[in-house]
Amino acid sequence: MSLGWLPGQLDGLLAEDVPYGDLTTHLLGIGHQPAQMRFQMRAAGVVCGIEAAAELIRRAGGEAQVLAPTSTRVAAGAELLRAQGSAGAIHHAWKVSQTLVEYLSGIATATAAIVDAARAVAPEIAVVTTRKTFPGAKAAMIAAIRAGGAEPHRLGLSETLLVFPEHLAFLDDAAAAVARLRRMAPEKKVVVEVASPTQAAAMLVVGPDILQCEKMSPNMIADVVDLAEAAGHGTLVAAAGGVNAGNAAAYADAGAHILVTSAPYWAAPADVKVTISPG
Repeated sequence: MSLGWLPGQLDGLLAEDVPYGDLTTHLLGIGHQPAQMRFQMRAAGVVCGIEAAAELIRRAGGEAQVLAPTSTRVAAGAELLRAQGSAGAIHHAWKVSQTLVEYLSGIATATAAIVDAARAVAPEIAVVTTRKTFPGAKAAMIAAIRAGGAEPHRLGLSETLLVFPEHLAFLDDAAAAVARLRRMAPEKKVVVEVASPTQAAAMLVVGPDILQCEKMSPNMIADVVDLAEAAGHGTLVAAAGGVNAGNAAAYADAGAHILVTSAPYWAAPADVKVTISPG
């Protein structure tokens, strides 16, 4: 599992929090004393970012041992990491490493809740996340949704073909547009977004690989699935917009092949207890 950050970015996180040294620890004169630190999850969840936290501690001058790797599902109270080093090093890395694990584990835990709900109904359903990651944090957030069992729907605009109504507004012929994409990029799947079963029926005539159904109810998704099966092109149906842990099972039961969600990105952080003591 990737750390979710490039080495230079980890250095940047430390520099952002401690640009000119830890003034409090310095003035108290305790920086040279030996210290130890423990991370524990206060509630059950899915761990993410713990390897990056350990690397932050090492870069600050301490040592760290990961006890619950990324993707591990842990119970409340589970110990995630142990670290030791000078009090200066431990205090240097403490808050940035804790916060990183909290945010990413929150995303991973929220993702797992959606995946679990959907696959309890349809074990083969794909759960994927949008490109609405916080700018500058894409690698870490993608690592977090993968830790929770999902995959990215789109990493950016450069590698996938997704035709929005905002594209079709500039075109007169949707069929010609799909044909052009197939001709120009034959190795790519063509995804077309629609907002109603009526629009879906119209687009199924041109045989897209995937219909992305934006903000449709589960009942509407069921209608689109029926339309797609009747069309006979093998078009898959993706439910997108508003998909979350509370309705994922309903969308899966409606027959959606893919769930597209941004919900994990807005998840509350996990609560990680940190204990620092002489040692």
